[in-house]
Amino acid sequence: MTKQFVLYGVERLEYTRVTRKADTTRVMIQVNPDCTVIVNAPESASDQDVELAVGKRASWISKQLHKFKQQNTFVLPRTYVSGESYFYLGRRYILKVNTDKGTIQSVKLLRGKIEVNAKTNSPEKIKTLLQDWYKEKAREIFNTRLEVLLQKTPWVSEKPHIRIMRMATQWGSCSPHGQLTLNPHLVKASRDCIDYVLLHELCHLAEHNHSDRFYRLMNQTMPKWQEIKTLLDNNANRYINS
Repeated sequence: MTKQFVLYGVERLEYTRVTRKADTTRVMIQVNPDCTVIVNAPESASDQDVELAVGKRASWISKQLHKFKQQNTFVLPRTYVSGESYFYLGRRYILKVNTDKGTIQSVKLLRGKIEVNAKTNSPEKIKTLLQDWYKEKAREIFNTRLEVLLQKTPWVSEKPHIRIMRMATQWGSCSPHGQLTLNPHLVKASRDCIDYVLLHELCHLAEHNHSDRFYRLMNQTMPKWQEIKTLLDNNANRYINS
């Protein structure tokens, strides 16, 4: 991985080059919600080739960066107190924190609220309880949606194992051995968004690269996946930071 940059007017666009191991000549550019730019390029591509590819898409990269920076401006730091809002399955819920030294610690949805019962109102403790709850719900929802999607993906011979892991710049990934790794923050998005990410990774079981065949599978199984991807991208900061 090497860091480089191109100039777009007076703007310096920094990016990190990652070598694609696949047998392809395509250069893939990804702008993440944390404003990092990742350029996946084949080993055969020279630095000049990569710089030219980034330069051609500089306008798009700049717009994406400005969009994510604007979104970050409105993301407030979490304090984990009653009244804050949190997302779950695309809906916004109000946090209610109840503290009692004798209580059984728990998190549950109740009448439009995420209610946390804790022995202490320590922000770190409330944060841990919420993270554990999101992880548990993510495992439950992801496995349920995976069962539904497997009926539409005949190229998958057996149900893949799902690993839940928080990631800063990815919603999901697929290992060469077929294990799916999914970000628990994804459970804050709508079911359509969850299905899109799952389908994306299931298509990688048939085609590990973003080839023409990969996109054909995506289009056949979820014709409006690009609209759903845009919706997820536009809300990435809200879901990851809420």
